[in-house]
Amino acid sequence: MYLELVSDRQRRRLRRVALTWLAAAMTCGYLLPWAVATTRGKANAGAIGVLNVALGWTVVGWIVALGLACGRHGIAGLRVTD
Repeated sequence: MYLELVSDRQRRRLRRVALTWLAAAMTCGYLLPWAVATTRGKANAGAIGVLNVALGWTVVGWIVALGLACGRHGIAGLRVTD
């Protein structure tokens, strides 16, 4: 019997990832934190996108959003496997 950590990482959907990278390219990198979060499958990618749009115009808000996008995935629980 083994214990396995389960993270909050979401499945990547190609259409969503392509849309976010297109938006990041069209805004000259302004939406880059949102694209990184979506590509990495972060569970809070939507919140990072909202933070980026709302406070990304300040350099501090953009850096905070990028830091959240590049951060670790949270631990959602344990799974018991045989």
